[in-house]
Amino acid sequence: MSTPPAFKRLPRAVREQQMLDAAVRVFSRRGFHAASMDEIAEDAGISKPMVYAYLGTKEELFVACLHREGTRMMQAIAGAAAPDLPADVRLWRGLRAFFGFVGAHRDGWAVLYRQARGEQPFAGELATMRARMVEVVAGMLGHALRAEGREITAVDLEVVAYALVGATESLADWLADHPEADPEKTATRMMNVAWQGAGQLLHGVVWLPATD
Repeated sequence: MSTPPAFKRLPRAVREQQMLDAAVRVFSRRGFHAASMDEIAEDAGISKPMVYAYLGTKEELFVACLHREGTRMMQAIAGAAAPDLPADVRLWRGLRAFFGFVGAHRDGWAVLYRQARGEQPFAGELATMRARMVEVVAGMLGHALRAEGREITAVDLEVVAYALVGATESLADWLADHPEADPEKTATRMMNVAWQGAGQLLHGVVWLPATD
């Protein structure tokens, strides 16, 4: 008569991270709907009942993955972009940290910005994360503008921040598909695109369409 597999006892926090690591890999590979709790449990080397006991349903597990990867990403950016730095250095360090995260956690990026984007209620979780990032970028640009003695409307500032975040996310998707690409060089490319425009804005240079 066969005996059930024995699992090494680990602290709960360690076991949960092990489960989340496995879940991120499987969700990235399969997508939310095709992923199964059996496969996640097998990938983690634990029993399926233990996954349910620790992290709940598949939906709850997916949300837990989103929260962990999103928190890791925001912490990496916040830790790199100190508020007392010049605006361009702060943006550069934030971009370098962001693309470094994507390069090191491609599965996590896939779960955050590919699997979650088209699925409700997960898309709402992603929208909340994006709004936090837009708020950070808008705050940084607003601080830089005020330091230059210039003002910009809240709407214009928000639009610029959304444009920068959107462009950065698109380039991160490219990076995720090109494992040979260097995250730091990718950050430099994005910095050139972003800062050339932002730098002009800081100096009051604005493009307007020609009048007829």
